[in-house]
Amino acid sequence: MVKEIERAGLPVVHMCTVVPISLTVGANRIVPTIAIPHPLGNPSLEKKEEKALRRKLVEKALTALETEVEGQKVFEN
Repeated sequence: MVKEIERAGLPVVHMCTVVPISLTVGANRIVPTIAIPHPLGNPSLEKKEEKALRRKLVEKALTALETEVEGQKVFEN
């Protein structure tokens, strides 16, 4: 699905916990996330810390959307 949306001219960010799967399916912009049961958060953190973690991930995804890529790129933490 990611590749088809990109082909239509819309940039897509694939946020995932298992980067090799994203690479296998051909995602171009990949943002690694936290863990399989909680990809975009960490319930063991205090509320304020978790909010900061989530914000960091969203900002990284927005940066990835703005970045021109040729082929696949993993936007590391």
